[in-house]
Amino acid sequence: MTTDRIELTGIRAVGTIGLLPEEQARPQPFEVDLVIEVDTSGAGRTDDLTLSVDYGVAIELAVRVIEREATLLLERVAARITEEILGLDRVEAVEVVVRKLRPPVPFDITSTAVRIRRTRSGAPAPSTTPGATASVPSPSAARATTTAYVAIGSNLGDRRGLLRYAVDALPDVLAVSGVYETDPVGGPEQGPYLNMVVELATTAYPFELLDICQAIEAGAGRERLVRWGARTLDLDVLLWGDAVIESE
Repeated sequence: MTTDRIELTGIRAVGTIGLLPEEQARPQPFEVDLVIEVDTSGAGRTDDLTLSVDYGVAIELAVRVIEREATLLLERVAARITEEILGLDRVEAVEVVVRKLRPPVPFDITSTAVRIRRTRSGAPAPSTTPGATASVPSPSAARATTTAYVAIGSNLGDRRGLLRYAVDALPDVLAVSGVYETDPVGGPEQGPYLNMVVELATTAYPFELLDICQAIEAGAGRERLVRWGARTLDLDVLLWGDAVIESE
């Protein structure tokens, strides 16, 4: 296992990444650090770049993911950059840090960040911290794709616009149903819903998909104040393959 590393720090780019509508409406600044593990002994002996990694190419790949791939989560951005870097010849492992500078939260914070490390095999790389254990899952590219269905509903605000927001925010959409208006069932008195169903080809596991759905709800300003009450946006995972899941 090589201990040679190429370190690229402070790579700057702008992209429309985030859950909030304002994050998707305008580009924000991001910063990326890369630590690429590669055997540099051949390049050291011969002065031949083809025996190492062209860091210009690595930087371009990271910038391209941020600038061209509109995603919701920093975790996804970090995973995509990792996939691209591991696709380069001779790379054995890579550590990626993605920072969102000046995040739109009501707190005094410089940045938020996600750090992941992967080997070419797709498994999490061993931790470099003594006594620590690696618990990061394999990148989604190494997972099987599963057909899943998500129900979307809204009965507050711009209902049709909120449905469109949810469809655009969900990853890996295959198909969408028509839109149907239905009366609420149970709960306090409230207005009718607009409903639809979306088909996904997802690499997310069931509870990861649920987390994505709840993050999209939060991005649409949903507040859980009254049980079964009116809501700006409601996303329910209906089916995930043929799995039967029982959980609190």
